[in-house]
Amino acid sequence: ASGDWQVLVDAGAKTLPPGCGPCIGLGVGLLEDGEVGISATNRNYKGRMGSKRAHTYLASPAVVAASAIRGYICSPATATRGAPATAAPAPDVRFGIEEPAQKSTPPAAAAGDAIRGFTTELRGRLIFLPADNLNTDGIYPGKYTYQDDITREQMKAIVMENYDPEFCRLVQADDVVVAGANFGTGSSREQAATAILAAGVRLVICESASETFKRNAVNNGLLVLESPPLVRWLRAKYQTPSAPATVVSGLDAHVALVAGRIRLTDAAGAAVYEGELPRIGRAAQEIIVAGGLENWVRARMAASA
Repeated sequence: ASGDWQVLVDAGAKTLPPGCGPCIGLGVGLLEDGEVGISATNRNYKGRMGSKRAHTYLASPAVVAASAIRGYICSPATATRGAPATAAPAPDVRFGIEEPAQKSTPPAAAAGDAIRGFTTELRGRLIFLPADNLNTDGIYPGKYTYQDDITREQMKAIVMENYDPEFCRLVQADDVVVAGANFGTGSSREQAATAILAAGVRLVICESASETFKRNAVNNGLLVLESPPLVRWLRAKYQTPSAPATVVSGLDAHVALVAGRIRLTDAAGAAVYEGELPRIGRAAQEIIVAGGLENWVRARMAASA
C-alpha cells in the first residue's frame, strides 16, 4: 500500500513466490559460470545458488544494498560517504574440533545386544573424502530437491555431484565412506541421506557430523558414526595437495557395529589400523531393521491397532 514494493520492482527487482528460490538454486536470479554474487541469505556452498564455477558471498542486508549500488562488494559507509575510516585489524579466528574427555573402553558387546535382523558386522572398501564441511548441497544439489519422481538409480548418478562428479562412478555397493569434520552441514534435506543409500553405502564415518544430518540419516536407515582418531589417521596417510576429492584407499574396512570396533586391512589382508567406534544401540537398530523411521512407526501402529 505504501508503494515501497513497486519501487523495488521498477528498479529491476524480480518478484518471486514465497519459499525456496535463488538460495537453493531454483527459479530466477541464479549465478552463471564466473559470476560473482552477494547475498543476505544463509548459504554460500559451492553450486548452491547456480553454477559451481560462480562465487557467492554472504553479508548483512546493509552491505548487500550498498554493494548493489556500487556494483562491487563494499560497506554502507563506502557507498554513501566515501572511503570508511581505517579499521583495526580483525583478530585471528581459529577453528577446530573439540574432543570429549577420554572415556573408558566399553566391554565387548554380548550377542544379546543385537536385535533380530540387525546386521552386526559390515565389510567393504574404504572410500575417503578428505574434506571438512561437506554440506547437503555437495551431497545432493538443491536443484533436484523438489523432483519427487526421481528414481534411486537417478539419485545414485547425482550423489556428491557438487562435491565430486566422479564419486558416483567410483563408489560401489557396501563401501564404507569416511569424511572429515561437520559432515552433512546445511539444509535439512533427507535426500542427502537417501542418495548415499541409493549408491549402496550403508555406513558413513566422519570426524564429526551435523546433528540434523545424523537424525535424517538414521530416520532413513543410514548409519553415521563419528571417529576423530580414524579420520586423523587417514588424513596423515592420504590427504596431500594432489589427493583427489574421492580417495579409493585400497583398504578393506571390517566394522563391528554392536561391539563398536573397526579394523582396516590392506590388499594382503594385514591389519593396518584398529580402533573404537560408537556402539549402535537398540533404538537405532530397530529403525535400521525397519528400513527407516516411517516404516518403524507404521509397524508400531499396526501392532497396537
